[in-house]
Amino acid sequence: MNRFFFFSRAAALLSVPALGAAAAPGNTASAAAASASPWVVATDSKVRLLSATVEIEGRPTLVAGVQLRMGPGWKTYWKNPGDSGVPPHFDWSQSKNLRRAEALYPAPHRFTDGGGTSIGYDGEVVFPVKLTPEREGEPIELNLAFAYGLCKDLCIPNDVMLSLAVGGNASKADALLIETFLARVPKPAAPGLLPEISHVDFKPDGDRPELVVDALFPPNATGTDLFIDAGTSFVPVPVPLGPLQDGKQRFAVTFASPSEAAAIKGKPLGLTLVSDQGATETQWTAE
Repeated sequence: MNRFFFFSRAAALLSVPALGAAAAPGNTASAAAASASPWVVATDSKVRLLSATVEIEGRPTLVAGVQLRMGPGWKTYWKNPGDSGVPPHFDWSQSKNLRRAEALYPAPHRFTDGGGTSIGYDGEVVFPVKLTPEREGEPIELNLAFAYGLCKDLCIPNDVMLSLAVGGNASKADALLIETFLARVPKPAAPGLLPEISHVDFKPDGDRPELVVDALFPPNATGTDLFIDAGTSFVPVPVPLGPLQDGKQRFAVTFASPSEAAAIKGKPLGLTLVSDQGATETQWTAE
């Protein structure tokens, strides 16, 4: 199944009324020295930018957040959306004094319905963004073109413009919100850190090409799952081959054909393990 849905702009007009009062969809909120931009409404959702200085690995770090709130029943997508959907896209090219903006993804969960399995978020998500200025000590003006998909009965693309002049005093609530979602971003794999990948078996040939992943979780973990990001390459959503037993669980990715499996050979994959006790990401290359 195609991993992307494409819809005309007219489809957005069929959506239910937007949440709350805010600027019209696609409008640009004026940049001002503050810790958060005004909300911008699109479909049954609203989005804003916020910023704060928080500690990462013991160092004060300037972090923005793209905060997306969705109406009941709506969902948006992770960087690999699953069987269908479209991942979020962040365009910072119109920003000023910004060398790099690294968007981070909190651990997602899966949604299964008649159309297959998708990966993403519902309710609310904040994508933390680590900022690096061109010139230290000078303010950053963020101008973000943010594109994201929303899916309920219809899957609808949304495009909003958000602006924020970073430099205002962050509210405690905004800083706490960014810290909360930073804590949900999977940590890089490290020895002794659970969950962890214990073994990967890639079988790209034969009638049933597959990728089998063995994982270790804390023995009393719940909500255990595996998600795989292959960049622009397609990887089917992993399926658990049984429940967690003694901290161990196996997942399998079944490819539709040897050619689909061969498409990921030599490419780095991000293997993300999630549970109620934390999430980790392991980089692995399909050989």
